[in-house]
Amino acid sequence: MIRQPTVAGSFYSSNTTQLKSDVEGFVIKDCDKQIVLGIISPHAGYIYSGRVAGTLYSRITIPDTVVILAPNHTGYGVPYSVWPDGKWRTPMGDVKIDEEVVEALINTCNLLEKDQEAHLYEHAAEVQLPFIQYFNPRAEIVVMVISAQNIADLKNIGKHLSQVLQKLRPNALVVASSDMTHHESQASANRKDRIAIGEILALDEDALYRKVREMHITMCGIYPAITLLVCSKERGAKKAELVRYETSGDVAGNFDQVVGYAGIMIN
Repeated sequence: MIRQPTVAGSFYSSNTTQLKSDVEGFVIKDCDKQIVLGIISPHAGYIYSGRVAGTLYSRITIPDTVVILAPNHTGYGVPYSVWPDGKWRTPMGDVKIDEEVVEALINTCNLLEKDQEAHLYEHAAEVQLPFIQYFNPRAEIVVMVISAQNIADLKNIGKHLSQVLQKLRPNALVVASSDMTHHESQASANRKDRIAIGEILALDEDALYRKVREMHITMCGIYPAITLLVCSKERGAKKAELVRYETSGDVAGNFDQVVGYAGIMIN
């Protein structure tokens, strides 16, 4: 099955030439690259979060397998949903699903289910694809949509994902798709996001989970981020780096109601 794009023409251009030009405008040419285990990348419309995503993807090497962990904005589908097979389509072409990794995940972790419903109208994974395609057109993907919030389950999935990747795709990149604080003032978003980012940089998923809940930080990809942190540490991660942080206010000039965007790499 081919998963058709949902937000082409709204979050990013539906025209192939224009989309490639837009991506080229966000990335940094001739940038020194690192091989990393994981990243946290935003998923808003490119006009708002494209600079953060472009700078982040410019700094890393995109391997031939990319696992994308996305939140569930729609409420559809099962709690831990893995797209089963086929391809995902964008205006830049089709991206194959790494079906071997999908099968291994389903067979290894009983929390995960093959499911399409959670993915059909969800934008968070889709907006990562043009950047991945731009830097590595051969890359294959595994896409997981996470909606449940049980931290024990999230840790369990992170550990099983690590086991599968270490066995089958040791060089794979894991992407947690997340925006940061939503619809607060610039000052409030900056303050709350600084706290959440600090826990991510400390590789402390428990403190991140606790601070987000206690301080009502509206980081939509908190559950993918927790899964990523656990998976990355199981794979040997020792550090994280904030590559770029901006808000929609930095782009549009309206600082009363902003959304925060962070680009973070983990290695």
